[in-house]
Amino acid sequence: MASTDVAESKPAADVGVGVGARRAPSPASAWVNADGAKNHSKMTIRNLDFYYGKTRALKAVTLDIPDRRVTGVIGPSGCGKSTLLRVLNRIYADCPGQRATGEVRLDGKDILGPGVDLTMLRGRVGMVFQAATVFRMSIFDNVALGARAREILSHAQVDERVEELLTRADLWAEVKDRLKDSADGLSGGQQQRLCIARALGTRPEVLLLDEPTGALDPASTEAVEALIMQLKQRLTMVLVTHNMEQAARCADQVAFFYLGEMVEAGSTAHIFESPTQPRTQNYITGKFG
Repeated sequence: MASTDVAESKPAADVGVGVGARRAPSPASAWVNADGAKNHSKMTIRNLDFYYGKTRALKAVTLDIPDRRVTGVIGPSGCGKSTLLRVLNRIYADCPGQRATGEVRLDGKDILGPGVDLTMLRGRVGMVFQAATVFRMSIFDNVALGARAREILSHAQVDERVEELLTRADLWAEVKDRLKDSADGLSGGQQQRLCIARALGTRPEVLLLDEPTGALDPASTEAVEALIMQLKQRLTMVLVTHNMEQAARCADQVAFFYLGEMVEAGSTAHIFESPTQPRTQNYITGKFG
């Protein structure tokens, strides 16, 4: 396996963030919890640009992703929210003509370099999309596929892991008597929780959620949000959402994106109650978007 070892982060420098220049927090900067305890960043992003061909879709993005917290990413359509997620597990690397420059670190190691093992990276940084992508196989096999992705397991171990993953996704009680049924027969909300269970099968440290409730009814949305709140006790999560109420409910910090720039980021209370940038204020009050 190719090495992903890189030099330690350099001291922070003044960089442009959104509409004004500010000093970027160090990659080792700590998130301060409500109880005063420090929680260090799981991922750090510095001066990130992303290109679709010649089109610059992300512009000098700098952001810290705190460990075992939910970072909400908000902004109008086409502002770069989903593109950011594509960079964080390098799913874009499979698409010719797409490239990222700058620095993205996972536990201090740069993931944008040529020596990164992408299979290992995507196991550590999982992703769930807006449309539930269940495979045309049984409920059991959908989850087992994730469990087997990074481990060699016996049949008994697979059985145990499937039950564990469905339990963590708050789905076991609903499907335990129909594991051999096709996953296509599940409701939309159940399918999305199944996708989360499958993503958890690789034992990720970071979970990227790209509008995971965008196509769900209110009851299913509530179930997925409850799951997010449970999972953040163990996982770092980045949640892209158009629903600002959802960001307020689920996120510990929120980043507002507009036209490829990260305009402002801060605690959820700061962004929704006292944002610094006028564009943030205008967006959250519905003046555009």
